[in-house]
Amino acid sequence: MNPPGSGANAERPLRYKARKKTAVHGILDGSTLSKCRRTVLNRTLVVMMTLFSFISSEAGIPPPDGGDSKGNTAEGTKALVSNTTGFSNTAIGAGALYKNTTGVGNTATGMAALGSNTTGFSNTAIGVSSLMLNTTGNYNVALGDSAGDHLSTGDNNIDIGHNVSGVAGESNTIRIGNTDIMVTYIRGISGKTVVGGSAVFVDSNGKLGTITASTRFSDAIKPMDKASEAILSLKPVTFRYKTEIDASGTSQFGLLAEEVEKVNSDLVVRDKDGKPYSVRYDHVNVMLLNEFLKEHKTVQEQGATIARLEKQIAALTAGLQKVSAQLEVGKARAQTVRNNQ
Repeated sequence: MNPPGSGANAERPLRYKARKKTAVHGILDGSTLSKCRRTVLNRTLVVMMTLFSFISSEAGIPPPDGGDSKGNTAEGTKALVSNTTGFSNTAIGAGALYKNTTGVGNTATGMAALGSNTTGFSNTAIGVSSLMLNTTGNYNVALGDSAGDHLSTGDNNIDIGHNVSGVAGESNTIRIGNTDIMVTYIRGISGKTVVGGSAVFVDSNGKLGTITASTRFSDAIKPMDKASEAILSLKPVTFRYKTEIDASGTSQFGLLAEEVEKVNSDLVVRDKDGKPYSVRYDHVNVMLLNEFLKEHKTVQEQGATIARLEKQIAALTAGLQKVSAQLEVGKARAQTVRNNQ
């Protein structure tokens, strides 16, 4: 048996430490290897550990502690070390704002936070590796370990949560919570009345939005006609959600997505795996409106027909009454003649 600290197991930390040091030099010195870049993009703990390794191996280099005449504050090894004319920046953590040169008003708290930023301004990154790959993007906010670490050149993004990475180059986007989040609670909404707003919908990827109904966003517009007749085959049901969803067992009224799919698959909402999940009740309502309008038109046509028939009947009645009166007069005259005889 090999004694503790010897053999292959002893060599493994040394090899790992060497790889970490190579990776961190690639990140901080601009000579990033493809393997290192993949490591960064994958947001693994290797990046974090490489920075720790680098700090320990470069212990003789004092950090750029404190502030300067440009209103910059740096605390941590290699923090804001490349700055030239940038001002009003705050970098706290090893490698924070490492590549910043002329960027202004950035705040980076956490190891490698905004580490690739060069000219981007007014960014806020709080968390290890947050906004790590941002280079020229502005007004971005990232909160959490590796939050926004895929953002690069886009502006005005907000990424909140561990590994809420964002998308390279995107702008004006809010992302909250990673794919492990299963339940969301937001106070101050339930029971609060909003007048004149729009219903909010969510797709299978968690994207929020409202339904638009303007010609500005629509193509191939045509009357619904018979397309709405599909709802006549739908079968409304009563049901209760399973106990793990609703322990109170409240009665529900609606449609079942699997049954609706058999009638018209366009009326089904699907989950991220493509399975039927819910029903597009807003579309069902519009189809009901179309069927109602069709029936209303039929009723109006029938009403017009009835009105015409009523006029015809009235005319016939008047004619019959006239004929009947004439017959009565004829009968009276005939009776008078008979009496005179």
